[in-house]
Amino acid sequence: MIVVAGLTPAWQQILRFTKLELGEVNRAAEVLRCASGKVLNVCLALAALEAEARTICPVGGPAREPFADEFSSLSASVEWITTSGSTRLCTTLLDEATGTTTELVENAEPLTEEELRAYRTAYMIAAASARTAVFTGSLPAGVAASFYRDLADLTPCRIVADVRGPELTELLAGPTKPFLVKPNREELANTIGGPLDSDDQLHAAMREINRCGAEWIVVTQGKDAVWASSRDAGLWRFTPPRAAKVVNPIGCGDCLCAGIAAGLDRHADVLNSIALGIAAANDNLRSLLPARLDAAGVAKLAASIKPERVD
Repeated sequence: MIVVAGLTPAWQQILRFTKLELGEVNRAAEVLRCASGKVLNVCLALAALEAEARTICPVGGPAREPFADEFSSLSASVEWITTSGSTRLCTTLLDEATGTTTELVENAEPLTEEELRAYRTAYMIAAASARTAVFTGSLPAGVAASFYRDLADLTPCRIVADVRGPELTELLAGPTKPFLVKPNREELANTIGGPLDSDDQLHAAMREINRCGAEWIVVTQGKDAVWASSRDAGLWRFTPPRAAKVVNPIGCGDCLCAGIAAGLDRHADVLNSIALGIAAANDNLRSLLPARLDAAGVAKLAASIKPERVD
């Protein structure tokens, strides 16, 4: 079983425009609304991949009822921690004329100490019977950067962490190290506080994360190569398949994280688990709604993705 932890869900508005013109009145050709945010995208992707999982997620305000209804209909297991603040609203603008995606992101509201205590308790109970844990997403204002480090100390199983910056630094500094971390290239640069303009710089930064305690680090960079590094297994490169059509790229990193966790939880080796994650991210590109995956298509595509040993 996989337990998923994150504090920043979102009620997502997706607006599709034939042509988006800034500074003008724009009428959307299509509008969709759904649950999203990294923690819920991972949850939904795992449900689509038929992985046994339970997600612990805060929710408050008008989003609570539609969230509960949507996740029940998708057979996704979530324990909702009720909050006094409202769940944030985020908006995706899809411009078909240029193929660009614009994200309008609202910051998550702070959580009270009582709400955080309730969250930790629920997580600890779920983690006790889990084989894999996933930490994902940024933290609301006022939550200490050590939040994931503290959760790690309550975690008896392998941890996959899709976190960045101070949260990742704190996690790596704690006594319980993550098994695998998955930043993108920009997030890794922000975490180490320096540029990663060349692949040599990127690989050096990945090895430093390994030295800090992560058994594996996986770095994505949009449609370009996915890199994976291990203290014992060396450096590997994956070439993602080209999508025939990109509908909405939002949530691809979350689907990649979910695919890795699903593979590891099924006792697949790490490289095959990464291939499953890349296939899940690729499948996500085809849908307007994030993390609504086709499990059979993902499995078929994953079998065609082969890693290349670099070092």
